[in-house]
Amino acid sequence: MAKYDPVSYKRPEKVGTAVKRMLSFMKSSRAAVIISSFAALANGIIGVFGTYSYRLIINGFILNKDPEGLLRGVLMLAGVYCCGVLASLTYTQTMAKAAQAVVYTIRKELFRKMQSLPLSFFDRNSSGDLMSRFTNDLETISESLGTSYPALIQSIAALISTIVMLLVIHPLLGLVVIACQVLTSIYINYATGKSRRFYREQQQNLGKLNGFLEEITGGQKVVKVFNHEEQVYAEFSEYNSSLRNSAEKGAVYTGIMVPTVVGMSYLNYAIAAVGGGLLCIRGSMDLGSLTAFLVCVRQASMPINQITKQTTSLLSALAGAERIFHLLDVEPEIDEGTIVCEGDEKGGFVWHDTAPELVQHDVPMRGEIGFSDITFGYIPEKTILHDISFRVPVGGKAAFVGSTGAGKTTVINLVNRFYEPDSGSICYDGIDVRRIRKTDLRKNIATIVQTTHLFTGTIADNIRYGRVEASDEEIVEAAKLAHADSFIRRLPNGYDTMLRNDGDNLSQGQRQLLAIARAAVARPHVLVLDEATSSIDTRTERLIELGLDSLMEGRTVLVIAHRLSTVRNSDEIMVIEQGKIIERGDHESLIAAKGQYAKLYTGQFELD
Repeated sequence: MAKYDPVSYKRPEKVGTAVKRMLSFMKSSRAAVIISSFAALANGIIGVFGTYSYRLIINGFILNKDPEGLLRGVLMLAGVYCCGVLASLTYTQTMAKAAQAVVYTIRKELFRKMQSLPLSFFDRNSSGDLMSRFTNDLETISESLGTSYPALIQSIAALISTIVMLLVIHPLLGLVVIACQVLTSIYINYATGKSRRFYREQQQNLGKLNGFLEEITGGQKVVKVFNHEEQVYAEFSEYNSSLRNSAEKGAVYTGIMVPTVVGMSYLNYAIAAVGGGLLCIRGSMDLGSLTAFLVCVRQASMPINQITKQTTSLLSALAGAERIFHLLDVEPEIDEGTIVCEGDEKGGFVWHDTAPELVQHDVPMRGEIGFSDITFGYIPEKTILHDISFRVPVGGKAAFVGSTGAGKTTVINLVNRFYEPDSGSICYDGIDVRRIRKTDLRKNIATIVQTTHLFTGTIADNIRYGRVEASDEEIVEAAKLAHADSFIRRLPNGYDTMLRNDGDNLSQGQRQLLAIARAAVARPHVLVLDEATSSIDTRTERLIELGLDSLMEGRTVLVIAHRLSTVRNSDEIMVIEQGKIIERGDHESLIAAKGQYAKLYTGQFELD
């Protein structure tokens, strides 16, 4: 049974639409859902029919002192309950498998959708929120479909059958009992709404307290350095008091609600027992009917509670499904490119246009990059780049320097088509990159960023991520080029060493070396270094300089660096400030100009 959390419970915005979308994912499991529904329905009816059998057994065999008839009645009752067990086993097993099949399909579609979304989508949405779609939302759907849905069918069938049975046994007394159950249900709904508000307040205060504890625990050194122990304790006491007050309110209200509901149930049962007893004394009801009636009264509250809980669980699942559907409806990354990369290293690579209506000659791939009047902003209200133009010839090396937020990394994002410029054009070998298929464009641009991400797997697997068809010999060659081979061979398992948790068993410098090796094995025509050596100490930086020089040989290179010593040998250095190129030239000419670059290089002006 899906656990009801009064704090996290949310209703879907459009229940009907969410149900229709869910049904579309259940097409392949339609037969299982139908079988499960009928089995749950049968189970609910069988349980009430078994209770009604008490009347027949007591009146027909016990009161008449018929042992053989009693044995037959007991065997019949056992058969009825065996059918109920079989029906219960059928719907639980069948629906559990169907639920997993549905969740499998949704998870697959969700991951495929995530892979097709533009990078701007991930900038706008936190990774934690996106992960909750794969974890919390899908888990809620799985539990609700596998457990709550058949339990709801079974409970509705049991409730309707119980009501019918009460009215059949004695209509007047049945109406009295039903009226008491209705009043109890009204109170439960009212009390649940009130307790939900108290528990929501408690969870909010608990979240604040946990966040404060996590922050202070991680910053203990700073707290002690600045003697903030007393102030921190005072803040903790305030958070702790708020949590205590809200927790007390919730506990007190829940403590009142439970005995009240139990007392109302006992009162209802007492009314039925006293009323039924008086009817038996008067001869208006027989003993068997009274026994069956009282058992039905005891059972009546159970399906009501189950219906409330399972409905809440299903609505929570639909709310989670609606969040997933919103993600599935996001527009994917548009790729209108028709030009692809063809050829091999021996014969050379060319850009080939696959559009059938165009007849063009193939363009040799060389690696020339050009920006022409590029203007761009991540949001319309704020422009990051203003009329940026430059050209990096084949085998050339261009560097971008400037303060944080000046727009350097944005240039790199536009080259890879992670974003599209608002105006202007970007060309690769004279071809507008919007005409090149994104996978082929990015395959020929290797980017080494400041934050290295390593995947779970061996070191060889992580290097091979740059080109999945690379041989073991090519991996070793790339590692040697990046000067990573020596430290890899010193590891216990060498290239077969397993990396987990983003390679936390390696130093930051070693992780960066693996990123350089991964770029080397990709054999790109264009190489992008975005603060590639910022996390490497000076000794390691000197160690990989020769490797980077070998890697950059014959390739077009774009470099972003805060360490200006790494850009001295660039063919052209561009200083970007507030989205504009304010200076450009080689190192010597910029130093001689005594402008912004000279101030940066000599330390008269510090980068942010």
